[in-house]
Amino acid sequence: MPARVLVIDDDEAVRRTVRKFLSQQDYEVHTAGEIEEGYETLNSVLPDVALVDLRLRQKSGLDIIRRARQTALPTNFVVISGYGTVQTAVEAVKLGACDFLEKPFSPDQLHQVVERATGDRAWSEKIRRLDSDGVNASGSEWQIIGVSDAMREVYQKVLTVSQNNRATVLIQGESGTGKELVARAIFDNSPESSGRFVDVNCAALSETLLEGELFGHEKGAFTGANNRREGLFEAADDGLIFLDEIGDMPLDLQAKLLRVLEERSFKRVGGTVNIDVNFRVIASTNRDLTKMVDEGTFRSDLFYRLNVFNIEIPPLRHRPEDIPPLSQFMLEKFAPLYDKKVTRFSDEAMESLMEHDWPGNVRELRNAVERGVVMTADNVIKPEDLQLGDHARRTAIRTDIAALPPQSIESMEKKLILKVLEENDWHKARSAEVLGINRTTLWHKIKRYELEENES
Repeated sequence: MPARVLVIDDDEAVRRTVRKFLSQQDYEVHTAGEIEEGYETLNSVLPDVALVDLRLRQKSGLDIIRRARQTALPTNFVVISGYGTVQTAVEAVKLGACDFLEKPFSPDQLHQVVERATGDRAWSEKIRRLDSDGVNASGSEWQIIGVSDAMREVYQKVLTVSQNNRATVLIQGESGTGKELVARAIFDNSPESSGRFVDVNCAALSETLLEGELFGHEKGAFTGANNRREGLFEAADDGLIFLDEIGDMPLDLQAKLLRVLEERSFKRVGGTVNIDVNFRVIASTNRDLTKMVDEGTFRSDLFYRLNVFNIEIPPLRHRPEDIPPLSQFMLEKFAPLYDKKVTRFSDEAMESLMEHDWPGNVRELRNAVERGVVMTADNVIKPEDLQLGDHARRTAIRTDIAALPPQSIESMEKKLILKVLEENDWHKARSAEVLGINRTTLWHKIKRYELEENES
């Protein structure tokens, strides 16, 4: 049975073009030209995906999404618009839209968005829940938030591995990307969630202290051991143990950990009795374990034992589309905490956030948003409130550029775009990534400068 698509747009030409193209791709396509007709069709057809124009005869297409979400219609929504703004994109995502498509869009872009949105309905519902509510970590108000393809892949892996409570998971990513939140998300969605989530920072303790924390000890095992103490392995029985920064674990202790993973039993420090345990292990690191194995600083057998199921969290600079929803989510958390009526970021502030490199990833973004909430004297966060280190530098660069004749700027931009396109064999997506712009913007500039593939 072909997937059903509903196109709600007051531009007849857009409806006709989209319908013709998607019909050729074997979709069952329905169209509507205004809100009430669209909502009636939505209820009668129950499409897998609805493409909703943002502006429908002076009304907002977001109204349709709001009404649909109130009645729990199982449709994936894509907002399409020629008037896209950061705030609108954030609002669309918060309402449950799974994507945002800016006009004019190419057939390839349309096909990719619709194909992604018409995936398995049960899976889409899980993704929508993760996008709108985040993955709430146990006992934490902070959640995984992201709408990028990279984060959707992380969500998929979380949901997949959560259903297998035996598989060991290795989470890799730079510092500040949210590795513990991903571990907690796996725990929250898995059968062992009735047990305990026990986290261990392997980088925070010396080898002796870490061994005592993990294995516990018997009375008299060493000076000062006046009582028997249960270790974290025992505490995690029938639950999950999260070994954070496993790359910092000493080699001798790595061998003992491997034995526990293989045998599911251990002895307390100073003990003689084997203690059987049953827990899931999730490890994380911001280091290159493969390189460490080659250098002899991390055991290869332990690496292979941990790397059964791998989840890599991309750095924030590689997924800038996640910055607006992340920033808005954090703002809404911090504003009441500081008794502020802050509701949004100015366009300039959001531009600053989008252009920043974020070496500290989501943790650094969180600190910047919190600082912005504290600093602002208004209900809007401005660039100076964020105090990003490169704001002044970008302002100076823009001032210098503004002094150049428009022809010079356009000439330089044209040469740069052409150079990048040629270096990437005219691969648009890859070239856009190198240039730091989206594919729609690149497409506009290619048309504007009348660039052709054989031009040099």
